[in-house]
Amino acid sequence: MRFIPIAAIGLIAVICTIWPIFGAASAFVSLVCVGLFGLGIYDMVQTRHAVLRNYPVIGHLRYFFELIRPEIRQYLIEGDDEEVPFSRDTRAIVYQRAKNVEDKRPFGTKMRVYDSGYQWMTHSIQPKKIENPDFRVLIGGPDCAKPYNASIYNISAMSFGALSANAISALNNGARMGGFAHDTGEGGISKYHIQGGGDLIFEVGTGYFGCRTHGGQFDPDKFAKTVSSDQVKMIEIKLSQGAKPGQGGVLPAAKITPEIAAARDVPMDKDCVSPASHSAFSTPIEMMQFIQKLRDLSGGKPVGFKLCIGHRREFMCIVRAMLETDITPDFIVIDGKEGGTGAAPLEFANHMGMPLVEGLTFAHNTLRGVGLRDRIRLGASGKLVQSFDIARTLALGADWVNSARGFMFAVGCIQAQACHTNHCPTGVATQDPARQRALNVTDKSQRVANFHKNTLKALADITGAAGLNHPGEFLPRHLMLRESDRDMMTGDDVYPYMPEGFLLREDDDRYGYLERWRRASAASFRPFDGGI
Repeated sequence: MRFIPIAAIGLIAVICTIWPIFGAASAFVSLVCVGLFGLGIYDMVQTRHAVLRNYPVIGHLRYFFELIRPEIRQYLIEGDDEEVPFSRDTRAIVYQRAKNVEDKRPFGTKMRVYDSGYQWMTHSIQPKKIENPDFRVLIGGPDCAKPYNASIYNISAMSFGALSANAISALNNGARMGGFAHDTGEGGISKYHIQGGGDLIFEVGTGYFGCRTHGGQFDPDKFAKTVSSDQVKMIEIKLSQGAKPGQGGVLPAAKITPEIAAARDVPMDKDCVSPASHSAFSTPIEMMQFIQKLRDLSGGKPVGFKLCIGHRREFMCIVRAMLETDITPDFIVIDGKEGGTGAAPLEFANHMGMPLVEGLTFAHNTLRGVGLRDRIRLGASGKLVQSFDIARTLALGADWVNSARGFMFAVGCIQAQACHTNHCPTGVATQDPARQRALNVTDKSQRVANFHKNTLKALADITGAAGLNHPGEFLPRHLMLRESDRDMMTGDDVYPYMPEGFLLREDDDRYGYLERWRRASAASFRPFDGGI
């Protein structure tokens, strides 16, 4: 039975050759059948694919359907609320808000509100009407000479090189139009960032792209020149990212274009290496000194760092160094492991790094525990697209949030998940000039601004419904969570704000903060007792 198709193909080829049963088309049919018969013979003798050896010719159907399986699921099978990683409902709300079209839903919720894990915000019997949804947060500690009045919703880090020139242009133009910030990612500042004119957060990664020596070390002179632009509002040191914490990366020389080389300040004839850790510092105290150095070199602009929480003691080492040196970052961005716009090893994407909720609450409470929370602003990133996502994250301790994939959807991403192949079908995540030409910068810039504006308007509606004046007033008690089909809990029960100064007083706690605090050292990230 397995070889009937190839036998039939061979028979048709012979018949069409000696007896033209298809008339004038017989020669073409014969040629096709001969080609397929030859393919079948090759399938049977090759040794790489067992399926093809056993099922010559028709075995290729398996690989074809496997190739288009993601598209079949997305367009024909996937439910509206299935997350892979963003549900159709979530993508639809972004597209609708970006296009300024109706974003309401009829006939009530489709969510199972009595299932464990369901969450909601409490509302007030006396709601408020918020007229101006342009919510802001001032970022800059006591040592900052040029604080930045940021929007509470900004574009998260995505490098030029990972995204196309047209995508970067659309994002930055949209940021300028909407009055919010655009994080450059660790790939440096390209001409497309500059042409857009939008506010920039310059990310300093482990490769120091845009501020490096030819040997890959940090170059203070190049850094000072890069951040001297009025467009650069803040500087963010990247320690790790949610998608692949603990890993660096390599951009092969063959993929480096002249524009990427210029933005990253790297040569074109060598692989562009992004190490796993920084060379400019190796201890918590050295890290604080590096932060102060960047603040001085930038003329007093806000300097902070971004990380996905891993060993919690290591974050506490950094906090101990803040106390010992009296140098504090102006901000910290907590990246959840659910974040990630590019490609990552499967094990890292699924099983390395702390999810945003736990990472954010840990950082927030650690800073409260040493009395530094009011001095340092906390940002958050990781799958934050809808206004409820923003409200919940602010309630758990963040001062503002960033989104990467939300704004990717706004410029046309369809979640094809081909970011790492250079074959992005919408021109967002590719360096192919023909593919990125499909992304119209003028149109998509407006969509970026629309998405930001309409998302904050929806956030204003939620805030007002809760009887609050600003989303920064959300607290854990406003968040409700269903523990089982019968029981519900408040955010205070699950994610409480720990008392101010509890670590300095060495108040015992039931969450393990104090035990880790006692093992943390400002002098080294290494554990002195063999633990983590």
